[in-house]
Amino acid sequence: MYKFHACHQKPERSFFWKGKQFPLCARCTGIYIAFVPFSFLFIFFDINIWYSILLLLPAYLDGSTQLFFKRESNNILRVITGFLCGIGLASLASCLGKFIGNFILEYILNK
Repeated sequence: MYKFHACHQKPERSFFWKGKQFPLCARCTGIYIAFVPFSFLFIFFDINIWYSILLLLPAYLDGSTQLFFKRESNNILRVITGFLCGIGLASLASCLGKFIGNFILEYILNK
């Protein structure tokens, strides 16, 4: 099986289709499902950076409470929090890209 090194790929935290494990865990699956289309959407529309950060919190809270309080989440909750996180990451990437692009334009135009 192909190992994607950015994800732990634990079988108990992954989805299965026809007896085969997904190459990513449930949370990473949600992140990538949301990140790709929303990356293109945020080229044209912006959301406030604080909303972007708020969208990251559910995945952080779910993951950290599992780690520190030995709470066991389920794959449906993981994929939902991952999806929200993917939207937030896409928005933050868009904000950062626009900031860097504007900074470069300002530098070029003021030179």
